[in-house]
Amino acid sequence: MINSLNRVIPDFLTPYQGIIKGKRKLIEEVVSKNKEKLNKSISDIFDIVPITSGMTLSFHHHLRNGDDVLNMVLAEIKKRDLKNMILAPSAIFPVHAPMVELIQNENIIKIYTNYVNGPVAETISQGYLKELLIMDTHGGRPRAIESGELAIDCAFIAVPTSDKEGNGNGIDGLSACGTLGYAISDLMYAKVKVVVTDHLVESVDRIDIEAKYVDFVVLVPRIGDANGIVSGTTKPTKDPVQLKIANDTAKLIEELGFIKQGMSFQTGAGGTSLAVAKALESKMIQKKIKGSFASGGITDFLVQMHESGLFERLYDVQCFDLEAVKSYKRNKYHFKMSASKYGNPLDNPIVDELDVVILGATEIDLDFNVNVTTDSHGNIIGGSGGHSDTAAGAKLTIITTNLLKSRTSMIKEHVTTITTPGETIDCLVTERGIAINPKRVDLLEKLKHSKLNIVAMEDLLKKALDITGIPQKRNHSNRIIGVVRYRDGSIIDSIYKI
Repeated sequence: MINSLNRVIPDFLTPYQGIIKGKRKLIEEVVSKNKEKLNKSISDIFDIVPITSGMTLSFHHHLRNGDDVLNMVLAEIKKRDLKNMILAPSAIFPVHAPMVELIQNENIIKIYTNYVNGPVAETISQGYLKELLIMDTHGGRPRAIESGELAIDCAFIAVPTSDKEGNGNGIDGLSACGTLGYAISDLMYAKVKVVVTDHLVESVDRIDIEAKYVDFVVLVPRIGDANGIVSGTTKPTKDPVQLKIANDTAKLIEELGFIKQGMSFQTGAGGTSLAVAKALESKMIQKKIKGSFASGGITDFLVQMHESGLFERLYDVQCFDLEAVKSYKRNKYHFKMSASKYGNPLDNPIVDELDVVILGATEIDLDFNVNVTTDSHGNIIGGSGGHSDTAAGAKLTIITTNLLKSRTSMIKEHVTTITTPGETIDCLVTERGIAINPKRVDLLEKLKHSKLNIVAMEDLLKKALDITGIPQKRNHSNRIIGVVRYRDGSIIDSIYKI
């Protein structure tokens, strides 16, 4: 299939193909009374739908810490003093601090999300959310929506460019954020779908959001600040310790035989992860290797590797920086994908095609369980995102981290919160040694003559504790304030009030 911009789109990535076809409850009476889709304000939507206490509202996070749409809806909930609301944003950032007051006043009593940090995370950690925080994965969220487990009454979809019917994309306009993969399940399955835009046009050249699924369109002054999509570093680290970790990781990948023609790869946007990609780039050039694809949240660095011919295709569920946004607009082999096609275990996801994924960790334990949800005190600081999805899907899953940070061991006997089960983690690379999951006998066999410093996880923990001393054991309260759900919907751990 080739669209109007001559962009080649593989059949399995054509819009919404492969998403489970669900039967949506029509809102024919509402729509028939309001034949004009275009509305003047969020407030109008609350009146028309109508949005009342106890409803479930959803949002996507492609504008990340620059998002304004969720805050507009929060302001309307506050003004109307709606109670017992349930929110299902794909992620929550510091910019969403206005939610704190609404949680404390029980306007909002339950939240489904894949990631949360900042003031909202602090408030939930302190026990103010009346009901549970449900932490899903990027693949688990669309699974829950498409199966009907998470029923959404109204989805507010921030769309940087739209026509008055709701055809839209994320590549044009002042708030351009690139792909809109996290919004697709909401667009397909919410009872009411509202496109919120700040750039209304007569016609849309490339359609990523289709009007046939949209009930209403709202034009607002600003849906957000696209500069806010950049969170943390998006450049390879220059720290010598982290560079050693990155170089050792690239050597490990090479010795295990994964630097090969057609390889597929994913890494995060952190400095160490990108340094691994840079070291991998050198080896790929040296060996004249061309990979099949890189996937996930796409960064400028992966764009550069694609444009230099090292990866044939990019599969993108969200853009991590503005250069990736530009790439999605100009490169015909830079493809969008829905969160379902990215990680939903019921949708033959891209993560299942990965050869290698590089992931980080807040903590990792002797059983290779990884925590990226809380810190060692139990404070909520993030969430799985695609961590669990990619770890489960990739043939080789590598965790990279300093052994010590702020004189604290990153290896624990038991992690505070399990985000990703150890059975899906293959290797840990630190500056003081590399641990291989004992279950991966095949990897250990390949490395038996390696010059890399291969050690047992227990030995790494001992090295760390020899420096830091044995930490004081911390007890959490007995009150459960949230649960961590695996991508299949099963609960793998609980989060406790600090």
